[in-house]
Order: sequence, then C-alpha cells, then structure tokens
Amino acid sequence: MRAFLLALMLLTALPAFAVQPDEVLADPALEARAREISRQLRCPVCQGESIDDSNAPISRDLRLAVRERLVAGDSDDQVIDYVVTRFGEFVLFNPRASGSGLILWLAGPAMLLAGGAIAFAATRRRARETEAEGLSAADQARLAELLREDSPK
Repeated sequence: MRAFLLALMLLTALPAFAVQPDEVLADPALEARAREISRQLRCPVCQGESIDDSNAPISRDLRLAVRERLVAGDSDDQVIDYVVTRFGEFVLFNPRASGSGLILWLAGPAMLLAGGAIAFAATRRRARETEAEGLSAADQARLAELLREDSPK
C-alpha cells in the first residue's frame, strides 16, 4: 500500500505537459524541433507558461500551427516569425534585441549603472561632509592630551 501511494505521489509531482497524443508528429526530429519552439513561446492567455505547458485552447492551436509550419518545411526562425507576426513580440519568452525589445535588453544594465553612479556620488558626498566636520583646534588639543595620558610610560 505504501509503495502504491509513493508511486502515485511521484507521478503527480512530475511536470505535466499539455501536448496531446494526437498533436505529436510521427517524425521524432520534427517533434523535437516543435517542442523546442513551443518552449520559447508564451501562452497568450496564461502568460506565465509556454504553449507546451499550457492547457488553454489557444495554446493547442499554436502548437498545431507550429507543427503544421514545420511539416510544410519552414525553419525554426520562420515558424517563430509566423507566430510573432500574429501575436506580437509578447509571445516570446526571450524578446529580440531589436526595435522595442532593445529597450528591455538595455534597461537592466542601464539601471545597474545608474544605481552604481548614485551610490558612488552618495558615498563621496558623505566623505566630504565628514571631512568638513573635522575637529576644532581645541578638540584636537584635548584629544592629543588624552592620548598622551593613556599611553604607557
């Protein structure tokens, strides 16, 4: 009984793909290409899942379209372009580094540089402020006197 429950738990913990048996291509090489392309495309409804993982009807339609384009002889890039033409760049998990996607690629490094510049300026300003707040002549004399008293004789 324990072995059965353990096996059931392991089977339910495995990732479940939404690809139905009637969608699978007979050619293993084409099917592997279709799966790779499907992992790169975002479900327009679920938004956080690839079309390979999504059970939404639109994802099924997209999976079938990807397979149809591959069977027709399209390259991987042509298939992706076909889907992007219909749904926009949003369906790509990794946006292209051109056009409006270039903003996404450059925003991260730009924000890192801006944050570093702000941190550098803040530490420089704080260092200048502490230098300007130095000890007065009377305080320096008192400090020297205290240090002489504490030194071993």
